[in-house]
Amino acid sequence: MPDARPLASPETPATSRALPRLIVPAVLVAIAAGVIIIAPLLLDTYLVNILVRACFVAIAAITVDIMWGYCGTLTFGQSAFFGIGAYALAIMFTEYGFGPWQICAAIAAAVAVAAAVAAFTGWLSFYPGSTPLYASVISLVVPIVLVQILYSGGTFTGSSSGLVGFESFDLEIETWLRLAGLGLLATAVLALGLMRSDTGRLLSALRDNDARCSYLGIDTSRLRIIVLVLSAIVSALAGFFYAGFGAVAAPENASFTFGTNLVIMVALGGRGTVIGPVIGALCIEVASAYLANSLPYVWELIVGLALIIVILAFPDGLLGAVMRLITRGSGSAAATRLCPAPAATTVSHPDAVAIEVRGLGKHFGSLSVLDGVAFTAHRGELLSLVGPNGAGKTTLIRCLSDGRERSTGEVAIAGHDIARLPPDRVVRFGLGRKFQTASVFETLTVAECLRVARTHADPPSLTSRSATLALPPAAMSVVERSGLSERLDEEARNLSHGLKQALELAMVLSLEPDVLLLDEPTAGLTRAERQGFAEILTALARRDRLCILLVEHDLDFVREISSRIIVLHQGRLALDGSVDEVVNSDLVREIYTGQHVPHAEERA
Repeated sequence: MPDARPLASPETPATSRALPRLIVPAVLVAIAAGVIIIAPLLLDTYLVNILVRACFVAIAAITVDIMWGYCGTLTFGQSAFFGIGAYALAIMFTEYGFGPWQICAAIAAAVAVAAAVAAFTGWLSFYPGSTPLYASVISLVVPIVLVQILYSGGTFTGSSSGLVGFESFDLEIETWLRLAGLGLLATAVLALGLMRSDTGRLLSALRDNDARCSYLGIDTSRLRIIVLVLSAIVSALAGFFYAGFGAVAAPENASFTFGTNLVIMVALGGRGTVIGPVIGALCIEVASAYLANSLPYVWELIVGLALIIVILAFPDGLLGAVMRLITRGSGSAAATRLCPAPAATTVSHPDAVAIEVRGLGKHFGSLSVLDGVAFTAHRGELLSLVGPNGAGKTTLIRCLSDGRERSTGEVAIAGHDIARLPPDRVVRFGLGRKFQTASVFETLTVAECLRVARTHADPPSLTSRSATLALPPAAMSVVERSGLSERLDEEARNLSHGLKQALELAMVLSLEPDVLLLDEPTAGLTRAERQGFAEILTALARRDRLCILLVEHDLDFVREISSRIIVLHQGRLALDGSVDEVVNSDLVREIYTGQHVPHAEERA
């Protein structure tokens, strides 16, 4: 493999640009030092008591931030897992007393029950095709159901009064504060490390564009369930020690109200920052302890108004706004290095059948969008799919890339029947799909988008973020020819339309597909960009032997690059032939000019 080549000038002051990224960890360490070392010496017992509880609540707020700020799923259910941890300790200590084996059993029960409930909740929330709103509704129902179970538990759960008075850990309150502070620090550091790693980038990609992740071969449902289970375990442990400190487990610890408070803490502090929710939780818990009793309604009004103001003025929260000001104009922390990936294994049959469609149909009730579509395409073919608006072209693309879309018929990609498989499974057969509108990860850099696309070949690290980007030759060619190689560390949302189209194509080619589906890729491009795109596509078909199926309206562009053309008309395959045969046919002229061309018998 050739040596990696840096794409940033060696004179770039990377160290100075990295300084803003050090501010968040510095703030975190300062807060932790104050809580762990200084606070027990200076604060009164009442405030120390509040801070202990606030630290455990802040741990739960971090888990909300991971699910919402990074994965993009607004969740109200973390309170349920917090309550499961609290009740696991309370029930065990109430029923069996306090001792070493009871502690271990209570922790095991908290972890096991929280993980099981989270897995079931995730299965209900993140099935293929579900929406973020649906997942949020499910998360809202979980604490409501759990509280009703606690109410109906009688003396076993303490009903509405909860469980109190059981023997618990006998520690000085100052020791509790240090333990809670260390726990919060450890959780925040681990969360920051994970979110800044390759895996954290992958979670951010889920938040930005779930559909694109699926079409890059990423099982988004499975990934979200794993994150939910892990965050549920952390939240349950926080609830466990929260109940251990106060020797109380109440239904309020698992309630929807508490879950909403966690969301408010994250929104005010700054979602997607880890440290923001910590600050939000500590401030709200301390202020609430002093104001909630004396000014109950006024305090709730203040929190509500603050939330509205922050959402309208600072969507990323207070810390997010501060960080944007600090990092404005600072650039990336380090340059990305681009290098070629190992060459793929040579294809033994470069002209083999790549797409095989038999009797494909798509129906919406009595409405038939596609009916009896059948064709084959081979590797090395650049097959264009043309037809009027509403002919079913994009629907056909969906049916080829998602096994759940078609109503009837069979589809095989590179010899594999796609059956009813979701896109992430179909992609593994060697299919890549580019959408009509550029589908990238807006908040990630160009290099990060491409690394996410290489997840199948280069599994992400849990602890670090790679500074080297290895791309296959086809993707490398697109990156270099489009000029993206000079903008690897720029966020995708700042790119022009043409560069976004090139980035999406490079992402798809990073999968090293055998079949490439393109839905109007040249829409909105300049003449020069279209010409460059044409050269790239013809090279992919002739040199790399890809089978390319292109949906396009521009007949001149189609005539220039295609090896074969299919005409789709009123949901049926009307023509399938060479470029000259199809372009010069009466049907195509009628479709594109809107004028009826008489057939030979009509002319006679």
